[in-house]
Amino acid sequence: MTLGERPVTPPVVLTFAASDPTGGAGLQADILTIAALGAHPLSVLTGLTVQDTRGVEGTQAVDDDWIVDQARVLLEDISVQAFKIGVLCSVENVAAVAEVLADYPDIPVVFDPVIASGRGDPLADEEMLAAMSELLLPLTTVLTPNSIEARRLTQEEDDGEDVEDLALADCANFLIELGAKHVLVTGTHEQAPQVVNTLYGPGGMLSTDAWERLPGSFHGSGCTLASAIAVMLARGMDVREAVQAAQRYTWNTLAHAINPGMGQAIPDRFFAHRS
Repeated sequence: MTLGERPVTPPVVLTFAASDPTGGAGLQADILTIAALGAHPLSVLTGLTVQDTRGVEGTQAVDDDWIVDQARVLLEDISVQAFKIGVLCSVENVAAVAEVLADYPDIPVVFDPVIASGRGDPLADEEMLAAMSELLLPLTTVLTPNSIEARRLTQEEDDGEDVEDLALADCANFLIELGAKHVLVTGTHEQAPQVVNTLYGPGGMLSTDAWERLPGSFHGSGCTLASAIAVMLARGMDVREAVQAAQRYTWNTLAHAINPGMGQAIPDRFFAHRS
């Protein structure tokens, strides 16, 4: 670039998420990840939280009209190449995000269906899960549940069966039947020596990746993975390529994680830039 020449705008990713004051998860994690991977982050705040690295003490949903207005103003001004959805704090939040996304069917959507904090604090009730399934899954390009989330989202089909006994492949296929184009089920919560993440599409399993299980627990790993996938899709990668690249990046953020608090470690999204 020569002096006076306008720089090329990087890919733009818009995230819908609640704030996390620790910077470990939520809106802050999305912004850090998107920026670290060379894209430009736009953000729509869906809620406020009271939390630390140990857990969530409380949430306050943003009014649904404010969510729609935040997004509309941005989208009328700036061209977006991908959407990412994180924590939504109410059924009205879910409906507001779905209302916006329905007007942009050609832009890929990565949805991280956060149901609970790392400590297990509930962040979505049954009514919200039903709204997510009905309103957001049909708009989703890549859904990124962990095994617990995949089973909870599928629970309405289990006819009384213990949700923990549901096969993850069956869960993924059910979520695709509900409208998600692809489902990446992550294996962090499974009892296995490696973390095995499996990508499913309409025709069944597309790929499986196994990663070394790192010691400890992490605050914001799911946010990091979903945001990274959104960036890769914004760069024009196909879904399989985007998922593979995002997993590699996320594993490295966890391998370089920091421990600023007394709870979970926080992924270092800028590990590659440290001296």
